[in-house]
Amino acid sequence: MSGHSKWATTKRQKAVVDAKRGAIFTKLSNLISIAARDKGGDPDTNFTLRLAIEKAKQANMPKENIERAIKRGTGEAEGQQIEELIYEGKGPAGSQFIIKCLTDNRNRTAATIRHLFSRVGGNLAPVAWNFNPRGVIQIANESLNGKISDWDDFELQLIDQGAEDIFKEDEGITIYTKPEDLQKVKTFLEGLAINTEVAELQQVAKEKIIIQDPADKEKLEGFIESLEDCEDVSDYYTNAEWD
Repeated sequence: MSGHSKWATTKRQKAVVDAKRGAIFTKLSNLISIAARDKGGDPDTNFTLRLAIEKAKQANMPKENIERAIKRGTGEAEGQQIEELIYEGKGPAGSQFIIKCLTDNRNRTAATIRHLFSRVGGNLAPVAWNFNPRGVIQIANESLNGKISDWDDFELQLIDQGAEDIFKEDEGITIYTKPEDLQKVKTFLEGLAINTEVAELQQVAKEKIIIQDPADKEKLEGFIESLEDCEDVSDYYTNAEWD
């Protein structure tokens, strides 16, 4: 998710309990299959697939599951056809969401997403006008320790590689790029042996809203948890921010 809780989301995914591990693996398997289907099964030449595999490894997905998902995508192994669906809607407190789904059943997914919105008083509605696709990279503080001797020079090098915005946060730094420059910046960081927590294309809100009311925060967090628990939802993006 883009917005305030992406760091928190990453931590939750890394600490996922066994009860939810199956759902996480299903999402990651579908993500890998779609990437392999679209641009081939070689991660050395398919950057999208490489990012999907990295995400799977961060979640401790077994190697054989990853290989099976690649083969399903390239047609080397049998499996149900997965398609990507995008839903737009308004959630609690006037928040906007773009939800990306990977599914083998379009009707089931549509009904599920509609139900999740309606349960919190929201609805499907066009909101994509308020979002731009951007490359997003997040690096935890511990991954930067001992790697950067001159911060100003590091920032200039990132800008030369295509970074548009660089933000220092409590947990680390967030870098925004144009979609076409994400691979270049990621490769530059790999050359410095700097690991990334997140490296992916996201839909980033142009105009954000700050949620302050505790009841609204609770509703939003409950809605986000329901999205994370849904096997069909591979990612989601919102214009809402809160502490």
